[in-house]
Amino acid sequence: MDVGMDKKEIEARLKELRQEIDRVDRTILDCLKRRYSIVKEVGHLKRKLGVEVLDLNRERAVIKKILEENQGIFPENSLKAIFLEIVHTCRTAQELQKVAYLGPEATFSHMAALKFFGQAANFLPQESVLDVFEETESGRTKFGVVPVENSIEGTVSATLDAFSDYKLKVCGEVFIPVSHDLLNQTGRKEDIKKVISHPHALAQCRKWLRKNLPSVPVEEVSSTAFAARWAAVDPSVAAIASSLAARTYHLQAVATSIEDFHGNVTRFWVIGKESPGPTGKDKTSLFFSISDRPGALFEVLSSFAKRQINLSKIESRPAKNEPWHYFFFLDCDGHIKDQKVKECVEEISKICVRIEWLGSYPAGEEN
Repeated sequence: MDVGMDKKEIEARLKELRQEIDRVDRTILDCLKRRYSIVKEVGHLKRKLGVEVLDLNRERAVIKKILEENQGIFPENSLKAIFLEIVHTCRTAQELQKVAYLGPEATFSHMAALKFFGQAANFLPQESVLDVFEETESGRTKFGVVPVENSIEGTVSATLDAFSDYKLKVCGEVFIPVSHDLLNQTGRKEDIKKVISHPHALAQCRKWLRKNLPSVPVEEVSSTAFAARWAAVDPSVAAIASSLAARTYHLQAVATSIEDFHGNVTRFWVIGKESPGPTGKDKTSLFFSISDRPGALFEVLSSFAKRQINLSKIESRPAKNEPWHYFFFLDCDGHIKDQKVKECVEEISKICVRIEWLGSYPAGEEN
């Protein structure tokens, strides 16, 4: 109890403070409703001008400004999460965004979609990467979210290969840390008669399983989320899945973070029909093939090197209908509208047999 204040005075002061909190909450709500209304009008004007609703450059600028004005007073990570959700929700005032993702619900692809679009979008789970591409190209969904690369398992070949068949662009990038939990109905290890999960998840938890459940059989299924759904109806089964899956399917954690190597991250692409404009911190992805002659690939790479354009990834994939011929996928820093990137692409177009610009998009935050 504060010196000089009796119990009644403290209770009276608490009442005043709670009433003040209520007034602040009402002010916040009024401001949110006003912001939603303004954004709705912005969307109306954008449609009249024929301008794309999704403006990632503007959204990043809004968050950056808020964090600067906060000056560290409100916890920064929480403030960023709050305003990201506000920004994502206000997008729906301009256009309700349908988003396809590699399902079912509570996969890491679902987590990536939630991180990029917020809770307010209309999320539609798909059975395969190709289904995500199909739904997006057909226009049944505005965007798709697909895994492209894992820091341990490597490239998701189905995603790269799909770009040769579908005319879509990469318009965003999301990084999701991959942490696996062992989940069942009770949270008790002794109830587990079988462990199931996606093959990658089982491989990433192999040492833990060998040490802690050496005699329990494991079984591969199509996704971590499917494993969680199975565990939710079978008390003898434990699933290796995400914390989101635990919440979604009302499971208990037997053990958390059971992956053998911590720091595992999956990179996801947001795909659509258009790429956003420059933000100042962008990546460009290209797909190309070259003639089978000495020095052809060196010439392509030299075009980037002499302009000091950083390459963050290069990957070869076999051509489907041409044995022993290969396509290359390449990620570089910068936007296609940046002068040096534009010049580089023009130069290598003269070297390559085929080249396609897959998109330029804001670089995702890796941490």
